[in-house]
Amino acid sequence: MSFLSDESRRALDSLETAAEPLDRLRAVRQAALALERDPAQLQAVRDSLDSGETWDRVADAAGLGVAAAKWRWQGTDEQIAERLAAGRKRSARPSSVPTGLVGESVADAARLLGVTAQAVYLRISRGTLTATTVTLDDGRSYKRVLL
Repeated sequence: MSFLSDESRRALDSLETAAEPLDRLRAVRQAALALERDPAQLQAVRDSLDSGETWDRVADAAGLGVAAAKWRWQGTDEQIAERLAAGRKRSARPSSVPTGLVGESVADAARLLGVTAQAVYLRISRGTLTATTVTLDDGRSYKRVLL
């Protein structure tokens, strides 16, 4: 497997030497991560596309949807790096759900009452629970249940 990076080859080699079950688990995980990051994967995608393969077939070979494959591998190295960096930024952002609103969310009310969210909405429509809709300055609206 001369096309793999040194990091990937070392990770695969460590699979052979791991004797303890937890060490084997760690080695398998490290090998999977190393293979996922290996430049050989991107090069195989580019070679496939250059030889006339379609994004559908590339995505199928990778076990991904077409949109996911294109997001991961389409474009120049710089464009790919920018997309990955933007994805990491998005995942690092705190939740955009506001805190400090009156009452409980429908999901929280359902959990507290031991019922489903649908049952909470049914109780609101029947008048056995009181709820209000809070609209924020940016236009987002939240149904809040007053227990």
